Parts: sequence; structure tokens; C-alpha cells
Amino acid sequence: MITETKVRRVGPDITVVEISGRLNLGNSLITVETSIKRLVEEGARKIVIDLAKLNAIDSSGIGVLVSSSGHIEQGGGQMRIAGAQGAVASALGMVHVDRIAPLDADVESSCRCFSAGSASL
Repeated sequence: MITETKVRRVGPDITVVEISGRLNLGNSLITVETSIKRLVEEGARKIVIDLAKLNAIDSSGIGVLVSSSGHIEQGGGQMRIAGAQGAVASALGMVHVDRIAPLDADVESSCRCFSAGSASL
């Protein structure tokens, strides 16, 4: 299955990056990471990574999420991860990704957390 990335704005200051398919070793990782870096360069500071449609992730994919979180923080922003399920949620939990970026049940929860000021920037 091919990795697909879609970007959309939610409200005036929240950007959602939906990743579907498989996030594993290969060219798609570079595309995802470049896309997120570009968003930060364009001024995005509150970014939700929506993994609800992601079927699989490997250590390389987790590395891209960790790297992206660092890039977003260096740019003065914050990242939240939403919607991880099944094997993807297990993999993220196993390596404690929640220590790097908060994990939320869905995009709406992530957006509420940003809007409530719990992630003030």
C-alpha cells in the first residue's frame, strides 16, 4: 500500500497532516518529513499528525515522527499525534512516543487541546 499524505487547515492556526497507508522504510518517509518541514517553514506552529488511516509503521516511520516533532519544536511549535490504532498504536506505545508528542484519540481531541491553551505557544 502506498503512503499518502493530505494537509488541511483547521481553524486559523491548526494544521492537520493525515498520513494513510504504511509509514515504513522507503522514499515515502522523505516525502512525509519534507512536507512537515515545509509546513513549519511556512509558519505552521500547531500541527496534528492524523494516523487514523495508517495501517503499519516501522522504526524508520517512528523516527520520522520523532524527527518531525523536534523540527516543529525548534520552529517554536508543537505536534500532537491523533488516531493511532491497532499495530500502529502498539508500536508507538512500545517506544514511548507519548514522551515526545501527546497521543490523542482523534483529531478533534487534538484540536480541542490546542484550542484550550493546554499547548500554549
